[in-house]
Amino acid sequence: MELNEEENEAVAKLPVFEKISYAFTDMAGNLLYVSMSSYILYFYTDVFNIPVSGAGVIILLASIVDAVSAILWGSIVDHTHTRWGQSRPYFLWLAIPFAVCTLLAFSAPNLQGTAKLIYAGLTYILAAGVVYTGIQTTITAILPNLTLDAKERIGANSYRMVGSLVGSFLTSTFTLPLVAFFGNGNNKLGFTITISIFGVITVLLLLTAFKNLRERVPVSKKSVSFKHSLKATVGNVPWYLLVSAFAIFWIAQADRNSFSTYYAKYNLGNAQLASVFNGLQVLGVISSISIPFVVKITNKTATMLIGLAIGAAGQALMAVVSSNFVMVIIAWSIGVIGSSFAMSMPFAMLADTVDFGEWKSGYRAPGFLTAVGSAFCIQLGSGFGSFIPSKILSASGFVAHHTQTAQASAAISFSFIWLPVIIYAIVAAIMIFYFKYERMESQIKSDLLARAEKREVDN
Repeated sequence: MELNEEENEAVAKLPVFEKISYAFTDMAGNLLYVSMSSYILYFYTDVFNIPVSGAGVIILLASIVDAVSAILWGSIVDHTHTRWGQSRPYFLWLAIPFAVCTLLAFSAPNLQGTAKLIYAGLTYILAAGVVYTGIQTTITAILPNLTLDAKERIGANSYRMVGSLVGSFLTSTFTLPLVAFFGNGNNKLGFTITISIFGVITVLLLLTAFKNLRERVPVSKKSVSFKHSLKATVGNVPWYLLVSAFAIFWIAQADRNSFSTYYAKYNLGNAQLASVFNGLQVLGVISSISIPFVVKITNKTATMLIGLAIGAAGQALMAVVSSNFVMVIIAWSIGVIGSSFAMSMPFAMLADTVDFGEWKSGYRAPGFLTAVGSAFCIQLGSGFGSFIPSKILSASGFVAHHTQTAQASAAISFSFIWLPVIIYAIVAAIMIFYFKYERMESQIKSDLLARAEKREVDN
């Protein structure tokens, strides 16, 4: 089938500078969001002096609100039509608000009782939900509009995940040392200066991404109503599978990130070792670079299942070698490589479910489908990923700044090591059903191009 100029543009290869700019979006997002997901629970309990049970409830309630806002953001994106595209302008509009709101979340004003809880809840919702959810939504929503070429999407997503991991590495490795350096014993001041530095870098990265990215896939100038966005989900079984699997997966991811500090401080005896754990997240770059090759040999679903298996093996090995710190680091590194494989795939696969939704229902709703499939899942999963282990910790008799009882130490170990293994098994069981729908993608792409050509002729 001969394609017209617009259709050729829609399946064109993406230039490297654009893929790098796409990587900047998630690098920017993770510089601040990983600061929250990794350290906000610790900040609340050990800096802002909020009881662990109260901190867990704040994060859970805020994450539920944030998850709902993801649905709203998806609809907003589908209603957006500017000369810059649907998703791209939000990198410009939300860059500075994201930096400011995150800084407020890591401030510890002199408040007491309920006022302290309300402040923590509101600032967390603003930073992690209202603003970051908008950025996270558009990072994923822009991918299906960059190109229809599935291989190019996988490649662009690999660049994105490398950027994501570099951002995670920087904030995870340097946050606590920078807090100690700038604070010089005053952790409140240390967090303020550190988050301010990350905020400036975040703004610059997002503005660069805004300048260089380009949305090529033709999008109807008519706004997609919320009703029509919902229709894009009707019969969209691969989307159902990804949403459920990814939300559950992020319970494990948030649990691993937030509890690394507790495991390092109370079970290994040195809180600064959390920076080693979190800094090793950069090893996920190995996974991101390898994904296009592994997908070519196997497929997207199998790649995700392989990642879950490797991640579970690394987690289990940590329990076996818990008395040997070097071996714990090796086991953790194996887990990082596996979880990075598993975490990367849904972002790319969501773009395929946008195509499936259009093919099945006739409605293309990239904002709504990817918002629910990414930002909603991340926020909801992250909330439960902090809430569930925090309740386990609270029930075990944990007391901040004290030597922990054997029961509390065991609760930390279970939450940090075994809870992710259980969750990976559940996610794998869900994703097995995705194989059927991945085999349909070539036919779907062909059908969509044929429909586009027919519309062009009719018009």
